[in-house]
Amino acid sequence: MARAQGARAQMALAFETTYGTPPVGGFTKMPFASTSLGAEQPLLNSELLGYGRDPLAPIKDAVTADGDVVVPLDAEAFGFWLKAGFGDPTTTGTGPWTHEFQSGSWTLPSMSIETGMPEVPRYAMYSGCVLDQVTWQMQRSGLLTATARLVAQGETVGTTTNAGTPADLALQRFGHFNGAITRNGSALGNVVSADITYANNLDRIETIRSDGRIDGADPSIAALTGSIEVRFADQTLVTQAINGDPCELEFAYVLPSGESFTFTVHAVYLPRPRIEISGPQGVQATFDWQAARDSVVGRICTATLVNNVEVY
Repeated sequence: MARAQGARAQMALAFETTYGTPPVGGFTKMPFASTSLGAEQPLLNSELLGYGRDPLAPIKDAVTADGDVVVPLDAEAFGFWLKAGFGDPTTTGTGPWTHEFQSGSWTLPSMSIETGMPEVPRYAMYSGCVLDQVTWQMQRSGLLTATARLVAQGETVGTTTNAGTPADLALQRFGHFNGAITRNGSALGNVVSADITYANNLDRIETIRSDGRIDGADPSIAALTGSIEVRFADQTLVTQAINGDPCELEFAYVLPSGESFTFTVHAVYLPRPRIEISGPQGVQATFDWQAARDSVVGRICTATLVNNVEVY
């Protein structure tokens, strides 16, 4: 009997024309490190009395379909997750192409995602997937990955794939070594690590249905937050925090072959941090920043991806 192994797992993704309806084709094979995407239906204990000490049969509760997908930050596949989080990009160029994703869209595209374990076999199609949150960390070393949190409408499980033969992408991963951070156009030094989290704060439409699924997931007020841990070497960030002025932070990755990913946060507000001296080592400070809509640009952030993909 074959046993499922993560090493043989597969994932395919396609954007939907109609929410909750998987397309008949157009799937793309997606690289991923792990996933908790799935559907669950808890059981409710019976509250009825008068039948002795032994409990009666439990009742099924509502179905919840959601989970996280850990994906690499790469030059091509990451564009699908950016489209899921921000909507259709504005694409320019003739190869390489520049895809600009802007925050603030009132509508977000939905996706169908199939995860397959061919040994069993088990192919689970998750329809109506909408991206709720994406987060990643910048640091000096290690593997560079992002976590995409999804809200799905439902799960359909079969023994054969419904994704056909997914299209392949060229895997060109960004690494922490390719990363840089600038503040108002100038390199920001002494940064130990940085966290970035963009959330659409989805509102699940939990109406009464015979299949127990939700009717949709609508984006609410977005949130862009994070933290920067720096070696305390000057008063630049502390002075900004005290004055309450915003700054522009840019988190960028550039490959030697020319592909790049730039995430620009246009108006970042810093809190006044506690400066602690915990021992003889260097003093560090952590700024838990928040972003707001920039009045000049008209949005909170812009994600720009330069690669060899013509259309997302």
